[in-house]
Amino acid sequence: MLDAKAVEAMFTRGDGGYMCARWGRPIAPVVFGVEDETLDVMKSALQALCKLADHDMAETDPELGVNLLVFFCREWDELSAVPDLDKLVPGLPDLLAKLEAGDASQYRAFRFEPDGAIRAGIVFLRMKGEALETPADVLALSQAVLSMLTWSESAFDETSPLASAPDGTVVLKPEIAALIRAAYDPVLPAASDDPATVLRLAARMGQ
Repeated sequence: MLDAKAVEAMFTRGDGGYMCARWGRPIAPVVFGVEDETLDVMKSALQALCKLADHDMAETDPELGVNLLVFFCREWDELSAVPDLDKLVPGLPDLLAKLEAGDASQYRAFRFEPDGAIRAGIVFLRMKGEALETPADVLALSQAVLSMLTWSESAFDETSPLASAPDGTVVLKPEIAALIRAAYDPVLPAASDDPATVLRLAARMGQ
């Protein structure tokens, strides 16, 4: 089980700032650049995480239409041809150049409600190298985990949030499942930049 110090580290960014935020509205996802089978796997993974967190998924968001956009590509410059994407992501050409220069495999950004809860998210995934060898269910579950909360950039650098069950299926590690459930407890604030809240998270993980 994760202790309070470990939980704090998972939401502490490179600049030292702490932020743990969950979705404040039902997640209405759309996925681009994959075949229908992979699309179904992605949505199933998100549904499983929403069920775990007792949070809702929806076909559409009444205000935004969709609020979680996931784009798969082979090369970063492919995204420059997506119509109107530059309106959703200000400074898109510079961002794509930075991702290319850093040989990045993924990019994730959120927008927030006035109370700090997640309002919308956008995810870019480059399917190249190791990513091409990753089974669809592993990739989908990993991305679902990363989309549920505002994890730090290095939260899963040293250890995956997933594990293999005895029958060989890929599952969420119990401590990560407990943390996501705790973060979605309606008694806790939807967002907090106060590291002291990790004590409340850790306490609920043990229940």
